[in-house]
Amino acid sequence: MNWLVTGGAGYIGAHIVRALRDDGITPVVFDDLSSGHADFVPPGVAFVRGSILDRHLVSATLRDHRAAGVIHVAGFKYAGVSVHRPLHTYAQNVEGTRTVLQAMADSDVSNLVFSSSAAVYGTPETAPVTEETPTLPTSPYGESKLIGEWLIRDQAVATAASAAPLRHTSLRYFNVVGSADPTVYDTSPHNLFPIVFEQLLNGQTPRINGDDYDTADGTNVRDYVHVRDIAAAHVVAARRLAAGGPIAPAYNLGSQNGLSVREIMDTVARVTGIAFTAEVGLRRAGDPDRIVATGDLAARDLEWRNRHTVDEMVRTGWEARRAADAHG
Repeated sequence: MNWLVTGGAGYIGAHIVRALRDDGITPVVFDDLSSGHADFVPPGVAFVRGSILDRHLVSATLRDHRAAGVIHVAGFKYAGVSVHRPLHTYAQNVEGTRTVLQAMADSDVSNLVFSSSAAVYGTPETAPVTEETPTLPTSPYGESKLIGEWLIRDQAVATAASAAPLRHTSLRYFNVVGSADPTVYDTSPHNLFPIVFEQLLNGQTPRINGDDYDTADGTNVRDYVHVRDIAAAHVVAARRLAAGGPIAPAYNLGSQNGLSVREIMDTVARVTGIAFTAEVGLRRAGDPDRIVATGDLAARDLEWRNRHTVDEMVRTGWEARRAADAHG
């Protein structure tokens, strides 16, 4: 069974590719390498370089590889940057998803796992959020992911009576960290773990943006989940769709409790052996005290659980980042 992974040369996508392969599913990578890396694609895995906006190339790839489904990970994932680049964000995430859906329809491919985001919830007033929490995104990125979910929902309704009705689910998650393969690491310039790792490698002191939040230690609390667990949930969802089993339209891949920024900093210092005291700067406008999600529904249907401690999250991410330097 073959599955196409859009964005399969990126940090998360590359882990999904490995998880599919380990589960006996043949992955096919489709990526334009705008943020992915060709060397993240494992040897022997088919790789098509191209844009998800190229409907004909996506369609041809689906047909050529007789794909049973698509795991759609490709997109522009930077919420803060999306505020300044809304048109680019919508082109990649909304038009890109529409194009993938059209290519699937053209190729009679009817199974879709959509890598969505907990950014669809915006800044919820209560925590933890559930799948029933109102979706009120506060950035073009969050809006684009929610619109992507709407497109998928509407296409499923439109094809319900057809010979190949669209079967789908959307996986919503916050901060993905760690590594399950020393050759793959998070290269984003906007995520906390790689920012802190780069600062330490450059002899700089990491910074906390505000320590006067309404939390136990004054720093804001977020969901952090290990990339191996995220990848595993995508594989179970793909298996469930392909088998024709019941599946919900959306799942939160949440940790339930979350971790504070200071807890992350303390763990980084302990695990790396680099002693530092994080500097404290001003709050960032709009940052809520706490955003975490439950994973109860995903635990029921997708075998979801947090299998990694915060120490393991930091250690595996740090080791993969250091390995990248060691290999040039």
